Amino acid sequence: MDKNTIIGLLLMMAVIFGFNIFFAPSEEAAQQQQEQVASNQDKKDSSDKKVATDSLSANDFAKLKENLKKFGGDSAVVKTENLQVALVDEKVKATLTENGKAVTVADVESETLTPAMANALREFNDSYNRNGDFAAMMTPRNDSVVIKNDSLQLVISSKGAMITRATLPAYKSTHKTKKANFGKDVEVFSPGENDYGFVLNTSTQRYNTQDFYFEPVEKTDSSVLMALNFANGAQFGIRYTLRPNNYVVHMEVVQKNMDRVIDSNNPMYFDWKQKMRRHEVDGMFEERNSTLYYKFVGDGDVDYLTESSEQKENFTDAMKWVAAKNQYFSAVFIAQKQFTGMMLNSVPYDKNSAEFADYLKMLTVHSEIEYQADKTNPASFFLYLGPNRYKVLSNIDEMINQYPGGEVADSDNLHLTRLIPLGWTLFRWINTGIVIPVFNWLGTVINSYGIIILILTLLIKLILTPLTIKSYRSQAVMKILAPDVKAINEKYPDQADAMKRQQKTMELYRSAGASMFGGCLPMLLQMPILIAVFAFFPSCIELRGQSFLWANDLSAPDAIASWTTQIPIISSYFGNHISLFCLLMTATNILYTYVTMQSQNQSQSMPGMKWMMYLMPIFFLVFFNHYASGLSYYYLLSLLITIVTTYAVRASVKEEDVRAKMAEYNKKPKKKSGWMARLEEAQRQQQAALREQQKRGGGKKHR
Repeated sequence: MDKNTIIGLLLMMAVIFGFNIFFAPSEEAAQQQQEQVASNQDKKDSSDKKVATDSLSANDFAKLKENLKKFGGDSAVVKTENLQVALVDEKVKATLTENGKAVTVADVESETLTPAMANALREFNDSYNRNGDFAAMMTPRNDSVVIKNDSLQLVISSKGAMITRATLPAYKSTHKTKKANFGKDVEVFSPGENDYGFVLNTSTQRYNTQDFYFEPVEKTDSSVLMALNFANGAQFGIRYTLRPNNYVVHMEVVQKNMDRVIDSNNPMYFDWKQKMRRHEVDGMFEERNSTLYYKFVGDGDVDYLTESSEQKENFTDAMKWVAAKNQYFSAVFIAQKQFTGMMLNSVPYDKNSAEFADYLKMLTVHSEIEYQADKTNPASFFLYLGPNRYKVLSNIDEMINQYPGGEVADSDNLHLTRLIPLGWTLFRWINTGIVIPVFNWLGTVINSYGIIILILTLLIKLILTPLTIKSYRSQAVMKILAPDVKAINEKYPDQADAMKRQQKTMELYRSAGASMFGGCLPMLLQMPILIAVFAFFPSCIELRGQSFLWANDLSAPDAIASWTTQIPIISSYFGNHISLFCLLMTATNILYTYVTMQSQNQSQSMPGMKWMMYLMPIFFLVFFNHYASGLSYYYLLSLLITIVTTYAVRASVKEEDVRAKMAEYNKKPKKKSGWMARLEEAQRQQQAALREQQKRGGGKKHR
């Protein structure tokens, strides 16, 4: 910046500063300006107060009186959820309730109305005009109905003819954050948590059954017909029927003369929304096992939306059933025929929201169903409301067949047992073919599930004994040969002799009838069963609420210490507690690692492997701390039995017998197989190449 530019900028600033001083308003003018601003604000406030009134037009008022006469009955009174309107001596009286406060207008036509009152009356008119013949069923009524059997109790609301409460007397709540419900009968859902209905369509209008109030007719202890009765003789209803000892309720759409109301055969929509509530002690594991499941018509597989994040899917293929699946309980809509396509959405509640303490996810379903207005029974469903118990879900066909006309298309296998996550195909086969049948049989003769797990563990170990005993024996022999292996390592210490050292070690083991991989084989043989029970125990509802020793609930962590402070990352995996069975399992796992490594030769080239083996149990501690205490208890027993078996086999293997066998082996002529000869030749060539490389390296270093 040159000198002239700087001078120019200074002059401009001086001119602006002087202009502001010269033209600044006087103190008197400033006061007048403030008074003018205040006056304008007062006028604005006064104007706002005048705007905060409203009135109905002559046409609105005429419609209002017409609707009251048409739909108000003899008393000419109509009520909605927050509005009551009555026609008294040709005057319209209205009462609006907002936030618990009621405001009454004695004469709507002549009195000034608040905007809220005017809007409510206009919406009242619009709703009745829009719903036509259905408008007569918009007057609130409280005709909730209870039907029940030994397994299930249902509360059906007159509004929408929806099941608003589903109670399972055989199961108790363990969700301690809702202390009022703790120990009471489990409710799959409660009022305000489960909304569903049908949308009837004409060429110009849609009628949602959730907006109308049904009248209960033909009621018994186990069945009821909720009906909308029209003045022209038409009827639209939903019939619910329960059979004894059954978790399935038959839900039928029944109607007559509906072609007088619905002028077309457009598809009927089915909408379902559920706030999935929490039931269990450990919310983290429950979150991982709750979402929407579904099955396509003709498809043997079952799929589901992701449990961990929001997911929305739109399917055009025919759907057989859809389920709001919790960890241990599910609500399943099974179409007797099919759903025509389906939109699904699962949204987990935000951890900072007020609902997160009580609810897991918001689940929504939208689908189409074939509909004919002149058909008596246009749609039929079987609604399963019960536990995710394999024995119950595998008998779903039997429960459905209890109902007249209960044949379900594509019912060769509804695959509802897939609601229970039992692992991939191999592991699922182990669970369904071995673990579950044995577990259920033991449950019929033994009351304590802790003892049942103990016996199940012993039986599994007994089955595996013929496969693992040889490996345990190899470990015992390897422990006896540890000094011989050490001598070989000392005789061939150089890296160039690694092949020779390995060859001598293998020959030593062969002479004693041992295997270098004897410690790995038992684990490999047990791995499928270990993974199978890993899937089984967290999904086993039979363990829910069952106590053993210090564990109050074998389906939940047995926390002996807990805290509220959230530790970043650690809390997400380890949680805010310590489980005692998991802690004991970890200590036993460390002991098992020590026992196993006693019989193995730790290579000097891999000194870190030893510490890696000891770190694995610590990893399992973090991983299993949130899992069911019954699972940790099973692994604890399994490890203890393995350790005892290992020591028992070692005690039976005598060193003199091993030495005698080695001597006898060495006396026999050795005939090398073709494979062994090729292996030794490859080792010889590799050693020669290694020596040549070392010579070249040494020469380069010398120069």
